[in-house]
Amino acid sequence: MNKLLTTITSLLLVACGSNTEEDGFDLTSRFNGTWNIHEKFEHGNDGEIIYHAIPWGGLVGSMRERNLPVDWTPFESVSVEFAEPTRVGTQLLIKDKLRVFGKPGITTLTCYFDGQDVTQIDEVAIQSSDTSTLKVKRVYLTPGTSVWESTPIWEGHCVFGNWEKGFVIPSESFLNAQPGDKLEFLYEIDRSDPKVEYWQFKPIYNGTEKTLEGNADQQNEWGCTPVGESGVFRVRLTANDVREIRKVGMFVNGYFCIVSKVNLLKKGVTPEMAQQQ
Repeated sequence: MNKLLTTITSLLLVACGSNTEEDGFDLTSRFNGTWNIHEKFEHGNDGEIIYHAIPWGGLVGSMRERNLPVDWTPFESVSVEFAEPTRVGTQLLIKDKLRVFGKPGITTLTCYFDGQDVTQIDEVAIQSSDTSTLKVKRVYLTPGTSVWESTPIWEGHCVFGNWEKGFVIPSESFLNAQPGDKLEFLYEIDRSDPKVEYWQFKPIYNGTEKTLEGNADQQNEWGCTPVGESGVFRVRLTANDVREIRKVGMFVNGYFCIVSKVNLLKKGVTPEMAQQQ
């Protein structure tokens, strides 16, 4: 009973504004500052936040309650909805390490938690890769309804370096994969070169130059996906992804990351949902 009350309390504490099934828990009003003094923002006539960004500044929202970090464990994801398509790459940064990158032209950017540690969330930032004006329509949390069962499909120690090394996961490793499943890459960043300030992944269909479709909205113009220091990179598989990697397998390459494990995550339901069914 105490655990249930704690969960309900945490849900209520982080809910600001609407909390319908469609909208989730709205956090938009919490974004009321910037990391850089040279950035500005104002509110438009329709309530959107008009953020005049500089490269890698940040429109910042404090998530703290009673001056304490909040627990987002009951939630599945946090999303930013833009009032118009972005013109530059954007990034959603959580807890300084958990992040997701979106390429130009998107209208929604979502960071899925997928079991990552979101128990001490104090701040979230929306960042731009270049000088731009972002119109933020809303930021919201989606309650968690799923659990993910993890199956290892590759283990080792691959040091990418400057695109020098990679590894193949054979097609038979994906026989049980289904559209909507996820690939989870566990890694650490390679600090052997102090001049390197960014890190990337590029999984492709083995023997081709085609990148996976599941994270296409996060890829840059060369098909590379920027990653942060969280140590976890995930790709949601599309039907075409599953079809191709079942036939030819997958080749994984990147820039200054050290990969130790790849898991296939299969979606289940929470115990609460199972009881309802």
